[in-house]
Amino acid sequence: MPAAPTPVRPSYRRVWSTFLRNSLVREMTFRGNFLITLLTRAFYFAAQVTLFEIIYGSVDRVGDWSRAEYFGFMATGLLVNALVETFFMPNLSAFSELIRTGKLDFALLKPIDTQFLVSFEKVEVAQLGQVALALGLLSYSITSLDLWDALFLTAPGLGRVALYVLLVGCATAFFYSLMICLAAASVSMGRNTGLYDFWFYVTVFARYPRDIYQTGGPAAALLSAAFTYGVPILLVITTPARVAVKGAFEWPFVLGSVLAAAGGLIVSRWVFRRSLRNYRSASS
Repeated sequence: MPAAPTPVRPSYRRVWSTFLRNSLVREMTFRGNFLITLLTRAFYFAAQVTLFEIIYGSVDRVGDWSRAEYFGFMATGLLVNALVETFFMPNLSAFSELIRTGKLDFALLKPIDTQFLVSFEKVEVAQLGQVALALGLLSYSITSLDLWDALFLTAPGLGRVALYVLLVGCATAFFYSLMICLAAASVSMGRNTGLYDFWFYVTVFARYPRDIYQTGGPAAALLSAAFTYGVPILLVITTPARVAVKGAFEWPFVLGSVLAAAGGLIVSRWVFRRSLRNYRSASS
C-alpha cells in the first residue's frame, strides 16, 4: 500500500516575497496612482508638521513636550500608522469583499494559514514614502535634541534604540490585532464599513501624547484611562516616543506595551479562528 503523501509546507518567507513582488509590479503598472498616493501622503505630512509649527509659535511646550520632542512623538505615530497602512490595511479592509464575493472559499482551500494569506497578500508600496517621511522627521527631532551621539555611540543609547524599535513593533502588532478583530466581524455582519469608521475615530486619539489628556478635566482623564488601560492606543504610541526623545524608561508602561501587543495577537487569533468556524461558504 503506497505511503500517504507528505503534506505541503509552504515557505512563508517565499510566499510573502512573492506578494511583495506582485505588489511592486502592480504599482509600477499604475504609476500615476503611485505618484498621486505619494503626493497625497506628503501633503498630509506637511499639513501635520505645519499645524504644530504654528502651535509652537505661540507656546513653548504642549504638556511636557517641547517642540523637538513633540516632533519625535509625531514621527513615532506616523511611523506606526504608515507600517499598518503599508502591510495590513489594504488586505483587512477588503476582507468583507472576500466574504461577499465568495473568494474567501478559495483562501480557505489553500495549503497556507488563512490569517496569513488575508493579512499579507497586498503591500501598499506607495505608503513606504510615509515611512521615509516619518523616519526623516524622527531624525530631525534627534538632531534638534542633539541625541545622535548619546543614542548611537554608547551602549545605553544602543539599548534605548533597540527598545524603541521593539516598542514600535509592539504598537504595530497591537494595531494589527485590533484591525483583524474588526475584519473578523465581517463574517457575522457581512459588511463592516461602520466598524472601520470606528477604527479611524478611535485611533485619532493616538495622534496626541497620553500626557496631554491627564492635564484636562474629568472627561480628559476618562479618555486617558480608557485608551491607556482599556484599548491602550495611547500607551503603545506614547511609550516608545518617550523612550526615544526623553529617555524616559517607565518600565510598567514598557511592560504594558509588550503585554498589550502579545495579548492583542493572541485574542485576535482566537477571534479570527472562531469567526471562520462560523463562516458559511458562498456555495452553502
